[in-house]
Amino acid sequence: MGIVPTFDPNFKPTRVNIPQTNLPRIVIVGGGFAGLNLARSLRGKSVQVVLIDKHNYHTFQPLLYQVATAGLEPDSIAYPFRKIFKHQKRFYFRMGEVESIDSASRTVHTSIGDLSYDYLVLATGSRTNFFGMNEVERHAMSMKEIPEALDIRSLMLQNFEAALLSDQLNERDGLMSVIIVGGGPTGTELAGALAELKRHILPKDYPDLDVRRMSINVVEAAPRVLAAMSEDASKEALEFLENMGVDVWLDKRVKSFDGHQAVCHDGTVIQGNTLIWAAGVQGNPVLGIPEEHIVAGQRVTVDAFGRFGEREFAIGDVANLVNEDWPKGHPMLAQVAIQQGKLLAQNLERYIAGKDMKPFSYRDLGSMATVGRNKAVVDLPRFRFQGAGAWFIWMFIHVIQLIGFRNKLVVTLNWMYNYFRYARDIRLIIRPYRKSVEDEEFVDVTSR
Repeated sequence: MGIVPTFDPNFKPTRVNIPQTNLPRIVIVGGGFAGLNLARSLRGKSVQVVLIDKHNYHTFQPLLYQVATAGLEPDSIAYPFRKIFKHQKRFYFRMGEVESIDSASRTVHTSIGDLSYDYLVLATGSRTNFFGMNEVERHAMSMKEIPEALDIRSLMLQNFEAALLSDQLNERDGLMSVIIVGGGPTGTELAGALAELKRHILPKDYPDLDVRRMSINVVEAAPRVLAAMSEDASKEALEFLENMGVDVWLDKRVKSFDGHQAVCHDGTVIQGNTLIWAAGVQGNPVLGIPEEHIVAGQRVTVDAFGRFGEREFAIGDVANLVNEDWPKGHPMLAQVAIQQGKLLAQNLERYIAGKDMKPFSYRDLGSMATVGRNKAVVDLPRFRFQGAGAWFIWMFIHVIQLIGFRNKLVVTLNWMYNYFRYARDIRLIIRPYRKSVEDEEFVDVTSR
């Protein structure tokens, strides 16, 4: 009998297998909006591009809330890196996590081995910021990635199934109720989507429950929702939410959550077993960055060209670029990341050729948020819209920004179907989560 080969799950190669080249090697860490646009803009340049990401796909994060609320399937807002770059020469993708960097030896240390670079670009994005509240972090749900959005969808549906089995009114109310911390675009859009589920879908799915008792709460520390947008947009969004039955709590900060109720700084208690944290993010740097470059919010201080080292750059949410127009750093928005990625591609070509680089100047294209069917607010540099017209603008902008014809088509057809039929037909508990008795953390029971 021949020897049966075995696979050691703990095996780690000493280096990442990338073809050697005489061309400058640019290593990009992270395939979000910043990293993706940088890599695509380097197409046809005389460089070798290596993209490293812990996932093998790019996520269109602005629509994550629709995955969480059964409006879209994950593959509608995700696209494989290998398909995006299949025609780009001298491009290599490797799936892994960067553990640290060593600028002295120009080496990236990853979970799949070491990789040398000529130029390094950190585009690692952001992660959820719980502001040091460990109890809240332990019991809350965050929504930064597709698996987390699926967790939220499954948890809420599981809670409704559990509510059917309970004969205690308070317990049923808690299982059906949701607390959203943060009244920015993510929080308001999520609240609006849940309100539409409550009004049009859940009563039909659960006729044995009094779904009217379901409470949807938005808790915002600022005096208005959508604080980064115009006052008109904030006022209109608040009116939309309240008319849809959402309870909005302004000027309140959540200080604790035990899995059943949230307590605010002023003593206000809000009941609900599901708390979704959309109150803030922080940068997601890696080890090896000099401490003097890490500022509040875990962002990496960079110069006007995105540099934090001689050949090290940072762009997107993780980068903190301060200038006269943005004394506290640029906002952590997709448009900033996209523009920084595109400019850095030009600057790297100029830098390699020994030419002067161009400083980054952010062009604010406006902001928008949707609260539900025919309800949206749009702030453009010269115009502002609210209502149905803003909603169609919001849909159009998001569809054209999706990657791939299939994704654009699927999302458009889903929205049209849902619009005319008030349907959310993907209310599936595919990956059920339960609370572990031992550590009280959510674990994937399908992995047992």
